[in-house]
This record gives sequence, C-alpha cells and structure tokens, in this order.
Amino acid sequence: MSKLNLQANLQDADGFFEQLLDAHQGLSREESEAFNARLVLVLANHIGDAQVLAQSLAAAQVPAQK
Repeated sequence: MSKLNLQANLQDADGFFEQLLDAHQGLSREESEAFNARLVLVLANHIGDAQVLAQSLAAAQVPAQK
C-alpha cells in the first residue's frame, strides 16, 4: 500500500512557490482557477496511485494546523 508523504519534500520550496506565483501573473481569477485545475490533474496523473490520490484528497480537506 502506498502512503502519502506529508513531510517537507521539496528541494527548493521557495523557488517552486515563486514559479507558481509567476505562472499566475496576468491571469484573471477564472484563468488562475483553470490553471490550478490543470496543474492538479497533471500532478495527479504523474502520481498515478489511486490510494495516494485518495489520501491527498482527504488531507486537503483538513485545514492546516497553526
């Protein structure tokens, strides 16, 4: 059984966040939401594991702890 990794795992989290913000530059709210939806589908396809994706959906429904 595959398990979702919720530990910090990005080699350059700040760099990725900057790229993500840059990708949204100049987009309307609707375009930005469509971009996010496409990105989610691209990443879900890359993961490809139904169990990990189900765990991801469940984890995303829980608000982050402060």
